[in-house]
Amino acid sequence: MTTISVDDIVTLGRQAALTSTVLAKWAEHGTPKQREYLHGLLTAETESRQASRRHRLMRAAKLPTLKSLEGYDWSQVSFPPDYGREQLISMDFIDQAQNLVLYGDVGTGKTHLAIALAAAACQQGIPARYFTTASLVMHLRRAKDHNRLDKELTLLARNKLLIIDEFGYVPIDAEGARLLFQVISDGYEKRSLILTTNLEFSRWGTVFGDDTMAAAVIDRIVHHGRLLQFRGESYRVKNALMK
Repeated sequence: MTTISVDDIVTLGRQAALTSTVLAKWAEHGTPKQREYLHGLLTAETESRQASRRHRLMRAAKLPTLKSLEGYDWSQVSFPPDYGREQLISMDFIDQAQNLVLYGDVGTGKTHLAIALAAAACQQGIPARYFTTASLVMHLRRAKDHNRLDKELTLLARNKLLIIDEFGYVPIDAEGARLLFQVISDGYEKRSLILTTNLEFSRWGTVFGDDTMAAAVIDRIVHHGRLLQFRGESYRVKNALMK
């Protein structure tokens, strides 16, 4: 009787793309114990693949730090009347390609929440990507300078959730404004956007340097979007060593 080694099984496993027909046939002819063993094998393989995917998505998201929704302080967040914390945590806004604008005072948890939502999306197998506004503009400008803007836009479009953090914190020139507008416009009704800012909508024209472009961006974001408002003392100031 030929002895089958572990290496033999691993080698075949790497080559196998299992089909329903073969699985059904072997399961049907197996004993209850054999079927239980086969089920355990397939369960372990599925869980391993899901864990690997979550790990890949977390790396690809380029989060500046790891944040979680667990223990998050919601006391400074005001939700719209038709939307609450439970709906947000369910991530239903991504399924419906809806947007979120996290608006309010500096240091009140906007970035923390945006990163935590991106991390939660990755854990659910949903591709997400984080940028500050400045880094996104720089990323797109570099791609354009190297004649690969279309490729980068295609790669960005693979994400179901895009985070644009710190909108309005630094000025954007005319080219940067056009590039940012293109990303937001391309994602309209296809992907979700979370944008954090301390600027009210009426001041967005100062960021884009063009009121018409700002109005077009706002129109696309708010059509399928919700505004979460943040008010209170800066967490960093409140917990600062320097008083």
